[in-house]
Amino acid sequence: MKKIVLFLSAAIFISTMAAAQAYEGSIEYNKKKESAFVIEYTYPAEAVENAITQKMEKLGYRGKEEKGIFNKDKGFRVYKNASISEISATSMDYILKVERKSRKEKDVTLLYLIINKEGANAVSQFDAYDMGQAKSFLNNLLPEVEAANLELQIKAQEETVTKAEKKLRGLKDDQSDLEKKLKKNQDDQTVTEKDIENQKQALESLKLKRKAS
Repeated sequence: MKKIVLFLSAAIFISTMAAAQAYEGSIEYNKKKESAFVIEYTYPAEAVENAITQKMEKLGYRGKEEKGIFNKDKGFRVYKNASISEISATSMDYILKVERKSRKEKDVTLLYLIINKEGANAVSQFDAYDMGQAKSFLNNLLPEVEAANLELQIKAQEETVTKAEKKLRGLKDDQSDLEKKLKKNQDDQTVTEKDIENQKQALESLKLKRKAS
């Protein structure tokens, strides 16, 4: 039994690591195909976006996001002259793009990293060590992606709880209104019953007068 548990744990660990291994790829940016480092995370794009944005903010950088309806580079985030010691001691331009892998795979996200130096793609200048450093940077981002995803789950659950609490308050308000209406109805019934009794007595009095005449 222990062997089975250990085997399953190892399998899960290996599959998790395999799902978060950076590789060399490319993406179109600034009207041309650029060499890039790519990694696939089995988490929603929002979690990955939050993780890398927070990572860069901790390093002291706020990127400029490409925007605009007709901007083909929309969605890219550019960090000019940034220093990421995990990759290089030299300041370079880091260009990041987060996108969902496909419509069907909404919880699978691709993160692209383009590194420019002096206006040109720096990958051609990288040796094996530099390449490994860039890939490790993306690989090591996984715990932060997981943490960002957890925060999103917590936020979503908080919203669910808040929504349920609001519904309960509404139901209690409805109950209170119904109880008030019921109380009023009961009071009205009592008043009406007394009025009916009085009217019956008045009716009997009138009938007695008829017999007497």
